[in-house]
Amino acid sequence: MNPLRQALEDYITVRQALGFTLQSVARTLRRFVEYAEGRGVSIITSELTLDWAQEPAEADPARWARRLGIVRHFAQYCSTFQPLTEVPPKGLLPFRYRRKPPHLYSDSEILQLIEAAKRLPSRSGLRAATYSTLFGLMAVTGMRSSEPINLDREDVDLSHGVITIRRSKFGKSRCVPLDVSSQEALRRYQHHRDQLCPNPQTSRFFLSERGSWVCERTMHWTFATLSQEIGLRKPADRRNPRLHDLRHTFAVRTLLDWYSKGLDVERQLPKLATYLGHANANATYWYLSAVPELLQCAVRRLEDSPSEQRP
Repeated sequence: MNPLRQALEDYITVRQALGFTLQSVARTLRRFVEYAEGRGVSIITSELTLDWAQEPAEADPARWARRLGIVRHFAQYCSTFQPLTEVPPKGLLPFRYRRKPPHLYSDSEILQLIEAAKRLPSRSGLRAATYSTLFGLMAVTGMRSSEPINLDREDVDLSHGVITIRRSKFGKSRCVPLDVSSQEALRRYQHHRDQLCPNPQTSRFFLSERGSWVCERTMHWTFATLSQEIGLRKPADRRNPRLHDLRHTFAVRTLLDWYSKGLDVERQLPKLATYLGHANANATYWYLSAVPELLQCAVRRLEDSPSEQRP
């Protein structure tokens, strides 16, 4: 085995033992190792890393910087036992990440997406049921795209109306309450799923057409296809709007609802951060500046507050 490939497997094993999932990182690093093997290289160099990171040439610079950063961490690990390893210096591909303003879905857009998912071609009918229910659940709960497809059956407690999300981003687990209509929708899917696939290959709650787990990449591809079909995306647009914007829409609507009710949004934000599974409230505060309507609400609240409470 190529020494670099062995080092990668050891690196993944060590980091997973420390609690990191590394699914995406592992895939990226395996592609890098394949690239190095194709060049007959078994030691990481800055030149090799830079050449690989900037592929494809038309990719977003943010992607280049992310790929370089992933290999840089791996190179630091390799340098502890392979002195010839070059750790690419910081700032080699400078890029300042800026979060893109979210697309806020209207009710009609969400309904169109769900209805289009119900029409997905499917030999058994399970594909259509799975994706229409998945998209609906994401819209009403604000889950990340990876979270519903990783739910096991035991994580969905419809008797008490609670979903348990285990070890999601940042290693956090949390409970997500469901309203009555969401519980009924999941019961219908559960009944339909068990009729169409009585002997699944997995214990996951949501199943693919084959009765196996739903691939996240396939889910995003399905969303992109349906988005173009209903006019949410232009035929040449491969990026926006995104499936993740359902989560943004949920968060923004929650904040706007709090403002309309006259609640102290600043005090409520930690609750929303916990519900969404954010590492801290700072990620939730981003919505106040990213969405003009929320920023206007915050300004009006400040203007309406008693003068003695102002600094």
